[in-house]
This record gives sequence, C-alpha cells and structure tokens, in this order.
Amino acid sequence: MLEYVERKKKRITVLVSLLLLLLIAIYAGISFGAVSVSFKEIWTILVSSSEGTYEKIVYNLRLPRVIVGLCVGACLAASGALLQGVMRNPLADPGIIGVSSGGGLFAIVTMVIFPQYSYLLPFIAFIGAFLTTILIYLFAWDKGASPVKIILAGVAMNAVLGAIMNGIMVLYSDRVQSVIGWLSGGLNGRSWYHVEIILPYTIIMLLISLFAIKPVNILILGDDSAKLLGQNVELIRMLIILLASFLAGIAVSVAGLIGFVGLVVPHIIRLLIGEDYRFLLPFSIIGGAALVVIADTAARSLFDPIELPVGILLAALGGPFFIILLRRRRMV
Repeated sequence: MLEYVERKKKRITVLVSLLLLLLIAIYAGISFGAVSVSFKEIWTILVSSSEGTYEKIVYNLRLPRVIVGLCVGACLAASGALLQGVMRNPLADPGIIGVSSGGGLFAIVTMVIFPQYSYLLPFIAFIGAFLTTILIYLFAWDKGASPVKIILAGVAMNAVLGAIMNGIMVLYSDRVQSVIGWLSGGLNGRSWYHVEIILPYTIIMLLISLFAIKPVNILILGDDSAKLLGQNVELIRMLIILLASFLAGIAVSVAGLIGFVGLVVPHIIRLLIGEDYRFLLPFSIIGGAALVVIADTAARSLFDPIELPVGILLAALGGPFFIILLRRRRMV
C-alpha cells in the first residue's frame, strides 16, 4: 500500500513538472528571439485587438511556430513510445528504424519533383512511412516478425532510403536548395498555413493512440503471455507500428527530419515512472511537445543572428544520449 502511494505521488509530481515545463516552453517560444516580448506585452496582445509590431511578431511568426513545434514534438514522442513498447526495446525510434526516412523520401520527391502536390504533403509523408513500415515487416517476417528482426530490417532500410535521398539531391541539384533546411529538420518560416496542415492530423492521431495503451501494456509482457491472454500479437503489433508511422509521417511532413525526440523523451519518462503506458504515453506526449519548442527556441535565440535548425541541435543532444543508452544496455 505504501509503495502504491509513493508511486502515485511520483507520477503526480512528474505530471505537474511536465505541465510546468510545457507552459515555460510556450512562454519562451513566444517571448524569446531577436526581439524580446515581455509577459505583459504578450498578455495584452492575447486579450486585446491592438495592432503593432509586437502583435505581428507574436501572431504571425512565433505563435504558429510554437503550435507547430508542440504538434511535431507530441507526434514524435508518441511514435517513439509506441514503437519502444511493441518492440520491447528502448532503442526503437521512428528515425532510427527508417520510418521517418520513408516519410522523408516521399516528401522530398514531392517537394523537388512534384511541387504542385505540396498541399498533400502530410498524407504523402504518411504513405511513405506506411510503405516503409510494410517493407520492414516483410523483410523481417519469418513465421512471425520479432522485435529484433524488425529493428535490424529498419536500420538497413534507413540506410537504403538515405542513399536514395542523396541520389535525388544529386540528380536535381538545381532544386535542392529549397529542401536543405527541411533535411536538417527545422521550424523556420512555419506559419498558420502549416498549423492548419498539421493540427487536425495531430489531434486525431494522438486521440487514436490512446486506444493503443492497453494493447501495448499487454505486449510488454511478451508474445507468449499476450497470446495466452487471447491477443493476436502479430496483428496488434502491425497496427500499432502503422499508427506510429502515421504519427512520424505527420511530423516529418511539416518539420523535416527531426530525430531523437522519439528516443529520448519516452526513455526519460520510463526511467521516472516505469513502463505503464497509461502514464508513459500521455507523459511522453507532453514531454515531447515541450522539448521541441524549448530546443527550437534555443536554436533560434542562442546563435543569433544565425538561426540553427532545431534538428541539428536535437541531434547534437540526442547522439550522446543514444551512445550512453547503448553502453548502459551493454550493446557496444
């Protein structure tokens, strides 16, 4: 009983901390930059209809960028958490196993070769992530698809897709300037147009992901235990991986190839509160949203007047974390 109470208190503490972090991230994203906007000025802008320089900065530049960052971080963290759960491996991540690269390849083809279809980018990126997931599953299938085989097939697919993307950039070198920033992963120039693209998909898919909590909790017990509980393990795993692919595709379509959010955030939450996805998944969604906005704010503020793509900063932070995680698991 005492252990249950302590665990509940810890979860409440973590939740409150994450919500505070999220609020701080939103405020920092709106306030900090080349031109600082105070809390009082932000409040005045939000509650009144006055027009001025600060209002244009807040409404036209920073607020949509923050909303897009929240959606991207939430989708990537949810995708990573789901993949780690169904594969029972904290090293699983939409970027590492090739899901993001699949969406990225289709997005690059659209932007470079068929720019007239750019308005379909979220759906096209999902198709790329979806088809990549199917291929990974087919390559890993041998009387079933074990989590280890899926990860290995995903890593190989990631390498192949990366080579294809580089090939497209060489063949269409006169058009790649428009996607270089996208390849690095960034939120520069994101506007209300991008909010309209990503927000509906994000809300719908995050709500759907909550229905995956119970199946993931069962799969964590192991395939044999899940089958004894009457679960169709292969079908459930495939559906959840497809859901994770859609979430990753949503993020990739608007923000480019931002990595390590789906790896780092769920793993940190897991260390704090354990494996129960009733808490791990929603906490990861909040943490992922806060992380991307904070990282983006830092990337565009700390290096002023140069705006560093947030994907580069997250890779610089996530790479060492990944190495530490590998060493802790004694895999290197």
